[in-house]
Amino acid sequence: MSILINKSTRVIVQGITGSEGTFHSEQMIKYGTNIVAGVTPGKGGTKAINNSIPVFDSVEEAIKKTGANASIIFVPPAFAAEAVIESAYSGIEVVVCISEGIPVKNMIEVKALCKKNNTHLIGPNCPGIITVDECKLGIMPGFICKKGDIGVISKSGTLTYEAIDQLVKNDLGVTTAIGIGGDPIIGTSMKDAIELFENDIDTKGLVMIGEIGGQMEIEAANWAKDNCSKPIVGFIAGQTAPPGRRMGHAGAIVSGGNETAEAKMKILSDCNIDVSTSVADIGEMMKVKMEKKYAK
Repeated sequence: MSILINKSTRVIVQGITGSEGTFHSEQMIKYGTNIVAGVTPGKGGTKAINNSIPVFDSVEEAIKKTGANASIIFVPPAFAAEAVIESAYSGIEVVVCISEGIPVKNMIEVKALCKKNNTHLIGPNCPGIITVDECKLGIMPGFICKKGDIGVISKSGTLTYEAIDQLVKNDLGVTTAIGIGGDPIIGTSMKDAIELFENDIDTKGLVMIGEIGGQMEIEAANWAKDNCSKPIVGFIAGQTAPPGRRMGHAGAIVSGGNETAEAKMKILSDCNIDVSTSVADIGEMMKVKMEKKYAK
C-alpha cells in the first residue's frame, strides 16, 4: 500500500503548457503516473505532451471529462493560490503545489479551504510525493527509489533524495516519500504525514527530516510518542546555522528557544526517535532500528 497516491491515481496538471509543466509532466508519465488532463485557461480544446494529453480551461471541466482525483500545480506564485483553490472547490482529493513564494496571507485562506473540503494539499515550495513504482507527483527523481517498507517525510527536497539514497544503500526501500515543503504555512504537516503512514499497513518504519525554526517537528514528535507504533529515525538540518538568520527555506528561522537544531534533536530523542547527526547515517540507523523492531 501507500499514502495519498498510487497507480490508480488520475492526475491533472495545472499549467501543463508552460515549460516547467511540460518537462515534469513528461518525466511523471515516464515514471508511470496516469496524467489524464492538463488545465491552462484559454487553451482548452488543445493537446499537450506530444499531442497526447487533452487540455481544458478549468479543473471542473477536466474532472467531468476524465474523472481525475489529483492535481499538481506548475504555475507562477502569483496565481498558484487561486489554482489550489480551484482544485479544492472542484473536489480534487490530493493537490501538490510546487510553486515557491506564495504570500502567507493567501496561504492562510488556502489551507483553511483545503481543510474544509477534505483536500490533501502538499506544499507549496515542495518537491512533491512519490509512491515507488506506481506514481509520482512532482520533481523527485524516480530512478533513485527502490520499493520497500519505509516512509519518508521531509521539509527539504534535496535531503529527501539523500535519505532515499541512504536507505537504498542499506538494502532498504520506500513505500511513499513526501516532501512537505519549507514555507511557513504548508498544507500537510509532519504530524499529518506521520498519521497517514501509521495507518498504512505496508509502511513499517519512518524517516523524518526537519530543520530549524517553527514547532512542526516538535508537534510531530509529541504525537508520535503516544500514537505511532513504528520506528522513526529523525534528522534536523541547520545544526550550524547562526541564531536569528534565515537559512534557505522561509520557515527556517529560529524565533524561540526550542526551535534550534540542538533543542529539537533533544525533544525528538526524548520522544523515542533516534536522531542522526548526519544525513549520511540515516540509512544505517534505520536498518538497525528495523532489525531490532522486527527481529524474528
